[in-house]
Amino acid sequence: MSIRTTVMTQITEVAAQQGKRLAALSDSLPLLDSGLDSLCIAVLVASLDDRLGVDPFAADDAALPVTVGQFISLYEHAAA
Repeated sequence: MSIRTTVMTQITEVAAQQGKRLAALSDSLPLLDSGLDSLCIAVLVASLDDRLGVDPFAADDAALPVTVGQFISLYEHAAA
């Protein structure tokens, strides 16, 4: 499974677990407009850390992602 697919699947699963309604996901969708709140994002990051074995936010130069696409790219670059 690709990192993109894993991230998108985890977004959907976390939203369902937390009872959140997701917007139609696209690379340009701002994370703040996705339907996920800060708790969901924290759960998502922890879940992705477990599944992918990477923490892209640990890097000193990690920029905070604004869009879903940037969030996915952050994980793709960290895993490369």
